[in-house]
Amino acid sequence: MTMRVALFATCLADQFFAEACADAVRLLRHLGVDVDFPERQTCCGQPAFNAGYKAEAARMAAHTLSVFEDAEYVVLPSGSCAGMIRSYYSEISDEGPALDLGKRTFELSQFLVHVLNVETLGRGLSGKTVAYHHGCHALRELGVDSEPIALLSGAGAQVVPWEADKECCGFGGLFSAKLPEVSAAMADRKLDTLPNVDFVTSGDGGCLLQLSGRSQRRRVGASGVTTPFRHIASALWEGVG
Repeated sequence: MTMRVALFATCLADQFFAEACADAVRLLRHLGVDVDFPERQTCCGQPAFNAGYKAEAARMAAHTLSVFEDAEYVVLPSGSCAGMIRSYYSEISDEGPALDLGKRTFELSQFLVHVLNVETLGRGLSGKTVAYHHGCHALRELGVDSEPIALLSGAGAQVVPWEADKECCGFGGLFSAKLPEVSAAMADRKLDTLPNVDFVTSGDGGCLLQLSGRSQRRRVGASGVTTPFRHIASALWEGVG
């Protein structure tokens, strides 16, 4: 029987990384997975939850639980939103369904490695040097660490060591709006230590927006970074070759 996956696009991916969502679907279908896109999906509720609006977040969580109730697996191109479902839904919604959905929910690279048992995709990234940014939620809440590195390497890329690869980029959702100076300094620290690579990739759209946006802003001066930033879903689809 063909494995069935429901893609949870997430707000940022829907608005800023639509092609990465499409690439995630292409990649999963290439690997023999039947992918569905429930059109009733909305925000996972993380911004409201982080702002302290638990009642509003609970309503969004209840809606999400309903939308993905029958999904065999739920896959997200975001460690942040996957972490919200797995780590916090049981705090703000009916615990049983929340825990059940959490067990069926995976960040994209996590799903590829641990459910599909895939690490080698093709050689489409042969000759490319890549720096990988570990998003905080994927790394610290989901334990996603070696999976994206293995997949990028398995697609032919050389993943270059980066001393700040596991440091927070400074986005943190509302954090970047409430403490913009600190947020910018954290992004600058990462950009200042970025090795010379063909592109930077990550599994979280918020982190990519933070780093690429700060990079563009710095280009006004002499410290700009011109390295492209790409979502890992698109990088891995290219890696299929």
